[in-house]
Amino acid sequence: MQYRTSRSLVRHLAVLLKWSILLFFLVFTFVPLGWLVLSSFKTNFEFETKPFALPAVWQFVNYVKAIQISGLPRLFFNSILVSTLSTVLNLLVSAMAAFVLSRLRFPLQNAILTTLTAGVLIPIIALMVPYFSIIRALGLYDTLWGLIVTYASINIPISVFLLHGFMRTLPKELEEAAVIDGCSLFQRFSRIVLPLSQLGIVTAGTFVFLYCWNEFLYAMLLTSSVASRTIQLGIRFFTSQFFIDYTAMYAAIVITILPTVAVYILFHDKIVRGLTSGAVKG
Repeated sequence: MQYRTSRSLVRHLAVLLKWSILLFFLVFTFVPLGWLVLSSFKTNFEFETKPFALPAVWQFVNYVKAIQISGLPRLFFNSILVSTLSTVLNLLVSAMAAFVLSRLRFPLQNAILTTLTAGVLIPIIALMVPYFSIIRALGLYDTLWGLIVTYASINIPISVFLLHGFMRTLPKELEEAAVIDGCSLFQRFSRIVLPLSQLGIVTAGTFVFLYCWNEFLYAMLLTSSVASRTIQLGIRFFTSQFFIDYTAMYAAIVITILPTVAVYILFHDKIVRGLTSGAVKG
């Protein structure tokens, strides 16, 4: 009886510890976000004097200022264009690479796959000089195409890793039947493997899109004019030598967060299923 009581006590303590850890990370994640949203409705005086209090009057005008000061519509368009085209280009290249590496057999296949996916481990900052030199040599500096090519290239390792893990779980009998029916290699890829890999494509595409939307370092490195800047760079317009409009800047940050939240809400089920699908088979 005492043994059962001890086991029950240990089980309850384990459950309590688990929920305590989850609650800690929940608070750690959402409290800063809530504070950010709350601050975006204050005046700068309220923000500096009472940073954790509710605003006396909700300043919706901060969002109007955020749009007017930074030219947010133009920056939004640039970010959407760069993120969308980068994602499409990345998925096109990564899907073909993952198909070849997962469905065909050839010498050095594993070595190529290992080398390619090892790019996930390389810090992004370590590639700044090579990418800058290549973009300048191609004449793409200070253009949206320079960012598109860079973002698509940077995310190839993670996309190939995800798509390869998903494609290798697809039954090969489908392709064997297609070969008997006279399908070429490209037809096997476009008509069979690609449609069946939609879950993995959505997962990889979501990761790439979120990276492109939130990226700041390369956007600052590879652009110099306002016409080529993305929305993350637009937030810098709220700072000057003598004054920083914190509340309007926070309003702009909240606006920039909304598209990424919307994308995740729309595709979070497919993301979870796509990440776990590659682990079903070895």
